Order: sequence, then C-alpha cells, then structure tokens
Amino acid sequence: MEVLTAKATRRSTRIRVEIPVTVTSLDRMRPFADKCMVLVVSAQGCGFRCSQSLQLETPIILSGLPGGGSVTARVANSLPLGNDGKQFLIGAALYTHGNVWGIANPPEDWKFAPQNAPPGPPASAASTAAPKLLVNQKVWPYNLVPETDGAHPGRK
Repeated sequence: MEVLTAKATRRSTRIRVEIPVTVTSLDRMRPFADKCMVLVVSAQGCGFRCSQSLQLETPIILSGLPGGGSVTARVANSLPLGNDGKQFLIGAALYTHGNVWGIANPPEDWKFAPQNAPPGPPASAASTAAPKLLVNQKVWPYNLVPETDGAHPGRK
C-alpha cells in the first residue's frame, strides 16, 4: 500500500528529454561552467547529466535553452551515475517555474504553479547573469506580491 504524503506527491509531471545546455555557477566561491545534457524536466526543475558534482544550494544559470533563453536555478541534489565518479545527475530547482523548456504540449499540471514557490535569486545575481526581460506586473507570479513598501513579506 502506497501512502502519499505532502512530500511524496509530485508538484508537476516529469518528462524525459535530451536538451543540451550550458550550466554556469553564479557563486564566485564555487566556480563552474560546462556543457551538460538535461535528461528530465518539470515545471519546477530538471535533472541534468554533468561531469562533476555540484554543491547543494549553489545558484546556477542554465543557458542555451530551446528558443535561446536561459533560466536560473539552485542545485537541489547531486548523485553519482555509476561507480567511476565521471558522471553525476544534478537536480536543479528553478527559481521561476513554468515551461522554460519549450515543450510544445506541456502537461495540464504545468499550468498551475504551487503557492509555496521558492524565492528567486538575489537581484544582483539575476540582473548580471541573465538579460532583463519585460514582465507584466499584473500577471502571475507578480500579482502575488503586494504593491506596498517593497519589503520582503517574511522579513522584518
């Protein structure tokens, strides 16, 4: 008998793909840049094959996505593939959820984002790493942030 808890339930469907990307660390203390292969994607993240292990919580940017885009994420896990230590499966959690992968007909559950989405990267890292995009402030997820003093709602 399978018991589904909040932790065991998937937030969105995973799809097997092969998308070549360039992964670059946004942390100067953990330098890394390499061509990698994304093997599985969802609306909240991905799993990619990499030549080395990456430290958990390292902020990264995946560039060269279909359509020429890029997306920021954080390393959520790192598992060795095999016993030789030459390949790793890196799990990345996107800061901005959605179909950044260019999937033509995404699953229905990709259209609904969870209410407990993780916070984005620091503004300085995001602005220097990725080109500035025009966004509609009245559309999700921007309409979830109150237009008050600009202070973070969880901080005093």
